[in-house]
Amino acid sequence: MIHKLLLFVSFFLLSYFSFAQEKFTLSGYIKDDSTGLSVSNVKVSIVSDPQINTISDENGFYSLSLPEGNYEISFFCQNFQEQKIQVSLFENTTREIKLGENIVSLSEVTIQKKLNKSNQSMMGVENLDVTIINKLPVLLGEKDIVKSLQLLPGVTSAGEGQSGFNVRGGAVDQNLVLLDDMTIYNSSHLLGFFSTFNSDILKDVTLYKGNLPAQYGGRVSSVVDIKTIDGNDQKISGNGGVGLISSRLTLEIPVKKEKSSLLISGRRTYADLFLKLSEEFKDNILYFYDFNTKFNYKLTNKDEIFFSGYHGRDVLSLVDNFTINWGNTAFALRYKRNVSEKLFSNTTVTYSNYDYDIVIDNNSNPFEIFSKINTIQLKEEVQFISNARNEWLFGVNFQLHSNNPGRLKGAENTIQYNKNKGIESGIYATNDWKASEKIKINYGLRLSNFSVLGGEFYQLNNQKEIIDTINKKGIYKNYLNFEPRFSINYKLGANSSGKLGYSRATQNLQIIANSTASSPAERWLMTNNNILPQISDQISLGYVKNSTDKTYEFSVETYYKKLQNQIDYKDGANEFLPEIEEQLINGKGRAYGTEFLLRKNRGKFTGWIGYTLSRTERQIEGINNNRWYPSRQDKTHVLNLVMLYELNAKWNFSLIWTYQTGNAATFPVGKYDISGIPYWLYEGRNQN
Repeated sequence: MIHKLLLFVSFFLLSYFSFAQEKFTLSGYIKDDSTGLSVSNVKVSIVSDPQINTISDENGFYSLSLPEGNYEISFFCQNFQEQKIQVSLFENTTREIKLGENIVSLSEVTIQKKLNKSNQSMMGVENLDVTIINKLPVLLGEKDIVKSLQLLPGVTSAGEGQSGFNVRGGAVDQNLVLLDDMTIYNSSHLLGFFSTFNSDILKDVTLYKGNLPAQYGGRVSSVVDIKTIDGNDQKISGNGGVGLISSRLTLEIPVKKEKSSLLISGRRTYADLFLKLSEEFKDNILYFYDFNTKFNYKLTNKDEIFFSGYHGRDVLSLVDNFTINWGNTAFALRYKRNVSEKLFSNTTVTYSNYDYDIVIDNNSNPFEIFSKINTIQLKEEVQFISNARNEWLFGVNFQLHSNNPGRLKGAENTIQYNKNKGIESGIYATNDWKASEKIKINYGLRLSNFSVLGGEFYQLNNQKEIIDTINKKGIYKNYLNFEPRFSINYKLGANSSGKLGYSRATQNLQIIANSTASSPAERWLMTNNNILPQISDQISLGYVKNSTDKTYEFSVETYYKKLQNQIDYKDGANEFLPEIEEQLINGKGRAYGTEFLLRKNRGKFTGWIGYTLSRTERQIEGINNNRWYPSRQDKTHVLNLVMLYELNAKWNFSLIWTYQTGNAATFPVGKYDISGIPYWLYEGRNQN
C-alpha cells in the first residue's frame, strides 16, 4: 500500500513539474569496460552547455531529460577516459556506456571528491577516494577507512589507537555507520585498533558532517555511508594480501556473464599464532576475522536484486581467566525497479546485530556479562527526476529495535537489566533543485516517530529516585519529531561558491559510557519514559574556492550545533547498577567551531592540510554547579597534515602528521583523610 502511495505521489509531481515544452529522456547504465562493474559519480553533460548535467548513482545509472533535438553528450569520471556520444533525442532513449581505463590518470593521485565541491548543493559532505586509503601510512599493514576519515577537518579520534571517531563534537554513538544500508553498531576490531571494513571491496565512502539529507535519520552527529563493489560479471578475478598480523582474500565470480556476479571476501588475523612462540603467553588468544559477501542478479533490463552480508568477530582470552568476544552480523536484501526513465524504486530489508560476551573466571566468584542489540528494517524509496532542474527522493522506513542492555550472571545469582523494544519509523521527502545558473538548493523534511513498546519501566521523582515500577503492554509512549533539512549553494564565480545549511535530527538509541573511546563492552540505551530522544539543530556557513585548473582547493566552514536531552552520569554515580536511570541526569549541549582545508589535487606531489578550531560543551543541572563544562570529546585544536608523493608507477611515499588537543578529563585537586580512609576532592567536571 505504501509502495503504491509513493508511486502515486511521484506521478503527480511529474505532471506538476513538467515543462511546457515536450522533453525526452536519455538514460542507461555506465560500466567499467574491463570488469563490468558499475561506475558511480560519472558526470553526464551536454558538451555545448556543461551546466546541464547529471551524475550517475551508486549503481551507475544516469538519466537526463532534454528537449527534442541532436546533442553531443560527455561522460567523464576520474581514472576513466572521457567518452562522447552523438544522440538524436526524439523519443525516450536508453544507452549503455562502457568507460575505458585512463592509463594517463593512473600516474596521478586524486584526493578531491570526484566532482567539484563548489558545485555541490549540500554542505559538510566529504567523499573519501578509495585509492587514497591505499596510499596512506597504515598500522601493521592494515588499511583503515575510519582512520582515514579522522584526517579530515571536523573529525577526530576517540582515543589513541582507537577506531571510534567524533564528528563536530559528537560522541561515538552519534555517528550512523552504514555498510550497504546495514547498520554497523561497532566499527572496530582488536579493541579499536582496526576498523571492521575491508578496504579491498570498498567502492564509495561518503561522510555527512551534521547537515544530513532527509533520507538519513536516527543519529544527531554524522552519517558514514559505505558502499561495496558489486563483483566482476565478466570473468573470475581475485586479489589478496599477507600482512604482518593478518591475511585477506577476495574473489569475484560471474555467476551469469553480464547478468549476475558473486563477491566473497574474508580476512583473519593470526596474532594468536605468534603468542604461542612465547612460553609466558602461549595460552592466550587474540584474533579477529570478518567475512563479506555480495550477490547481484539482473532479472530484466528494469529489475535487479542485491544481497549483501557481513559477519565479524573478535576473541580475546587471557589464560582462561578472562575472555571477551564481540562482533557484528548484518545482511541486506534490496530490489531495484526502474519504473520509467524518470522514476525508480528501491525496496530494502536489513538486519543488524551486535553483541558481546565477557567471562571472568577467578574460581572464587566467576561471572559472565552478556549484552546485545539488533535492528530489523524495512525501507522503501522512490527516486523521481522530474526535469533537468529537479531530482526528488521520497521514502518511508520502519525499524524494530530490540535491546538487551546487559545480563550479569554470577555463581549464586543473576542480574538482568530491563530489556526494551521500540519501533522507529520515518517518512521523508527531499529535492535537489537547480533554481538558477548560480543557485542550487537541497531541501527536505523528515517526519520521525519512536514508539516505546511494552515492558517494565521505572517511575522517578524529581531527585531521580525510583518510586514505582510500571508494567505496560503494547505501545507505551510515542515521540513524534519534525526534522527539516536545508542547504543552499550560491555561485560567486566560475570556481567559487558560498554555502548555507540548516539541519534538525533526532536520536533514540545511545551509549552511556564513562569514556570517550569506543569499547566492545558498550551499554546501549533506548528512549523510554525517562530517557528522551536527543535532538540536534545545526546551522552552517561555508566558502569553497578552486583554482582555475582545479589543482588547488580551499574551503572553510563554520558551524553551531544546539543539543537537547543530553545525558550524563551524576556525581558519585554507580554505573554498574541495573537501575541505571537513577544514575543519569539530562540537560543540554552545544558545539561550535570552524574548519579549514587546503589541498592539492594534481601532480606527483599531492596532499592536504586541515585545521579545526572548536568547542563542545554540556550544561546539566547538578553537574559543575550547573555551569557549562567541556564534554568528554571536546578538542579545541586539531591540525592534520597529509603528504603524498608518487615517484613512479611502482613507488609511492606518504607522510601523516597530526596534532590534537587532549581529551577533557576530571582529576582531583586535593586529598584528605578521615579515620585513615583517603577521600579525593574534585572541583568541576572535565576541567583538565
